[in-house]
Amino acid sequence: MGSFLSVLTDNWDIIGPNFLATIELFLIAAVGSLVLGTLLAAMRVSPVPALRAFGTSYVLLLRNTPLTLVFALLVFAVPKLDVNIDYFPSACVALIAYTSAFVCEVLRSGINTVPVGQAEAARALGMTFTQVLGSVVLPQAFRNIVPPMMSVLIAMLKNTTIAAGFSVAEAGAIRAYLAERGENQIQVLLWVTIGFLIIIAPLVYLQRRLERRWKVAR
Repeated sequence: MGSFLSVLTDNWDIIGPNFLATIELFLIAAVGSLVLGTLLAAMRVSPVPALRAFGTSYVLLLRNTPLTLVFALLVFAVPKLDVNIDYFPSACVALIAYTSAFVCEVLRSGINTVPVGQAEAARALGMTFTQVLGSVVLPQAFRNIVPPMMSVLIAMLKNTTIAAGFSVAEAGAIRAYLAERGENQIQVLLWVTIGFLIIIAPLVYLQRRLERRWKVAR
């Protein structure tokens, strides 16, 4: 037990900062993907054909593209266009671009659960498409998609480990760093697993709290 704990205490200078980087990467990507995913969902249900076509094409392309390839394009291909961007921002953009496609589909499924009559009644009162979507449809849709949306965010949190393969110092890179110090790799992986469980726990708690709160509200 002592040697297991020493893996954490002796290497906190690597484990601590790398997990903080993972949390920062997750928070930035979560906010970005929720915003972009909401915009894409609005495009997919828009009455404008061009917007629907763009939203559909984006979702089909990103959902069927491996995340590793998205990372590779941003880290290796973008600099070839004389665009200087560091590894960490590139990782944020990759996660946002990829995850927003899944957020869009989850949100669109939530929009489809809102009775059509409510939107028609709002339009009959003179509300625009944007007003109907923002004031009537989306608030109800978000309440209906808490479990799948949290699943998407948890999956994105685990996907942050891919950034380690593109020179981003985060939790996924801990094993490689500690291998150079000769640490037991099984114990290192166990600590990484525990770290991710600790990070995921608040998301699960938030999901259950929102479900209970909105269930009472309904």
